[in-house]
Amino acid sequence: MVATQSSMLKLDTNASPFTLFDTNSGSAVSFSCSTVGKGFLFAFICNHCPFVIHLKRHFPDLFNNWVDQGIKVYAISSNDSIEYPADSPEQMAKEAKESNFNFPYLFDETQQVAQDYKATCTPDFFLFNEHQKLVYRGQYDSSRPGGEIEVSGKDLINAVDRMVAGEKPLANQIPSLGCNIKWKK
Repeated sequence: MVATQSSMLKLDTNASPFTLFDTNSGSAVSFSCSTVGKGFLFAFICNHCPFVIHLKRHFPDLFNNWVDQGIKVYAISSNDSIEYPADSPEQMAKEAKESNFNFPYLFDETQQVAQDYKATCTPDFFLFNEHQKLVYRGQYDSSRPGGEIEVSGKDLINAVDRMVAGEKPLANQIPSLGCNIKWKK
């Protein structure tokens, strides 16, 4: 496992459009400039990464709650599923069902969406406000696999709370840390 930090895309960047296959519903899901929501969270995750597995008991309920509040959540796996079959669309669908995802779990087969968002690791989180401007990119919290800090989601929760309240994003945001995205050769 290679620990990689997120690239920290510039705040106020516009969200990029896409259409990807949703392994959770079995249909295509599109995001565009006309998509409406109180905010938009793009979570680059996968099934096999120890950093994502470490958060797995916590984030589905949190993300489902945000969906209920009108925030659009998109979990995206951009890993090479040929070299990493645990990240195949079939395994993603199984994971979404077992973990009770009430949000899309999208397969970025061409890896173009990860490139557009400059995602570099799993997990990698990008939060955009209702105007689709980036207000947060960084870690879920300071917990790590095998560490002593409990999973809380503190950093991402704080960013969502600030966004919903209409407050300016914090200038000091800590990069996410996880496994590198498994790029196709």
